[in-house]
Amino acid sequence: MTHLVYPGALHTRFHHALGAMHLMSLAIEVLRSKGHEISKDEEEGATIAILLHDIGHGPFSHALEHALVNGIHHESISMFMMERLNKEFDGKLTAAIEIFTGKCPKKFLHQLISSQLDLDRMDYLNRDSFFTGVSEGVISFDRIIKMFNIADDHLVIEEKGIYSIEKFLIARRLMYWQVYLHKTVIAGEQLLVKILKRAKFLAINGAVLFATPALQHFLQHHISEKEFFETDAHLAQFAKLDDQDIFASVKAWADHKDRILSMLCKMLVNRNLYKVEMGNVPAEESRIQAILESTALTLEISGEDAAYFVFTDTIMNRAYDAKAGNSSINILLKNNTTIDIAKASDLSNLESLDKTVRKHILCYPRII
Repeated sequence: MTHLVYPGALHTRFHHALGAMHLMSLAIEVLRSKGHEISKDEEEGATIAILLHDIGHGPFSHALEHALVNGIHHESISMFMMERLNKEFDGKLTAAIEIFTGKCPKKFLHQLISSQLDLDRMDYLNRDSFFTGVSEGVISFDRIIKMFNIADDHLVIEEKGIYSIEKFLIARRLMYWQVYLHKTVIAGEQLLVKILKRAKFLAINGAVLFATPALQHFLQHHISEKEFFETDAHLAQFAKLDDQDIFASVKAWADHKDRILSMLCKMLVNRNLYKVEMGNVPAEESRIQAILESTALTLEISGEDAAYFVFTDTIMNRAYDAKAGNSSINILLKNNTTIDIAKASDLSNLESLDKTVRKHILCYPRII
């Protein structure tokens, strides 16, 4: 929903997947030039793994990750899809799956796909910065990749690349607060989640709702994680879903006879989003209750239904985790020893990135 704030942010995850795949080819070329053996099969496996690393994302990405299928992370669905493709292609994705899951003997190949300095992050930071116009997200991905090396089978950065890594970590922190966790982006995502929640509630209770067959499948059924992976039927419907299924339905539901669903959809279609207050401490219960009562009275709805319009949540951001083991960023010093970036850096604020920043949000209608 970032396009609600930055109108240029209309690029797709397909763009990102292709970009990450391109960066993989650059990384493999650099590592080979430094004497590290990567076979043709390993190269193909790593390339397929990075191309498919996000294939399990559903419509509107993280916003609806748990709204359609209860409690299932996109990584698990990506894995499920890759296993099905592996059967279809007679085992040709076996190497890709081993790399994707970290079971490949060469651990650095998995780190290129999933770590705190992976090619996924390197692509989306630059790409999202370009399309939003938020210049703080620009990173020197070409410089960072040229500084790649391997030590004890782990991906490391040569010492002269330390300043590029510092900028990368700071860029990630800034992009989260200025773009991904912007108050208006949060308002749009929360509204979309509430719309799907209401639609699902109505569908399961017998209401007739316009929806594509694939969306209808998930509206009418509570599908657990166990059920989703027991059969290919749910995956087949999930693979047909995209943003258009959701937003076409939202436009149609704006005229639905259910007043709550109609109001929520009209808010999104007309960009009349929630007011979002963000702070370091939770809102007082007495204030939340007062806003709930005022909303119920103003909108002429029940207190129970007012919870669709007034609610609290928390958001978190951690730019770097120095205790993440194999996922941490290590600097290769000139004496061939390695040290964590948080200790190697002379930036005093870099250690502050190694803590989780938690913000409390309160959402309510703008008319209150």
